[in-house]
Amino acid sequence: MSGIAILFTVLGVLLGLALIIVLWVMSMYNGLVTLRNRFKNAFAQIDVQLKRRYDLIPNLVETAKGYMAHERETLDAVISARNQAAQAEGLAASNPGDAGAMAGLLGAEGALTGAMGKLMMVMEAYPDLKADTQMSAVMEELTTTENKISFARQAYNDAVTVYNTKREIFPSSLIANTFNFTEAQLFEITESEEREAVQVKF
Repeated sequence: MSGIAILFTVLGVLLGLALIIVLWVMSMYNGLVTLRNRFKNAFAQIDVQLKRRYDLIPNLVETAKGYMAHERETLDAVISARNQAAQAEGLAASNPGDAGAMAGLLGAEGALTGAMGKLMMVMEAYPDLKADTQMSAVMEELTTTENKISFARQAYNDAVTVYNTKREIFPSSLIANTFNFTEAQLFEITESEEREAVQVKF
């Protein structure tokens, strides 16, 4: 075999290896993009349900005001917590992969859950309010929404876990670090009061 033939053979092998490496990098990169988009889409489902809940809470408070004139501080605390949660949710929705935005949302959600829990305890002392048909309808919608949030949160956490695992294992971790695929934050319940769903016995 002549020297030129050997040179072409070596070049062919090198080009083949380079092509395999490029295709491998593309495959890993596209896989990470797919998983990142999957958890962002999963958060969009949470986003829809959180906005629905934030829209229902003012209706709940307005209905309660007619019966709970002496509980203004409790009602104001719920609205304040709701507004803070809605603001934090907007930041998280713009970039669900941002750990700071997700931490802010989790904290705001914990405060809202605590305020709602206090409101529910106070409402137990108002039998006329519990008998109000509008209040019953709002509470039923809130309960349904809370259930949907729980399912959406589980789907989001599953998608984040798959993404984070993919970006951490070798060799895809090389691509993740090179192209700045940062760790995504789970939507975890961290406070004990958050672990208990808001429940009202009407």
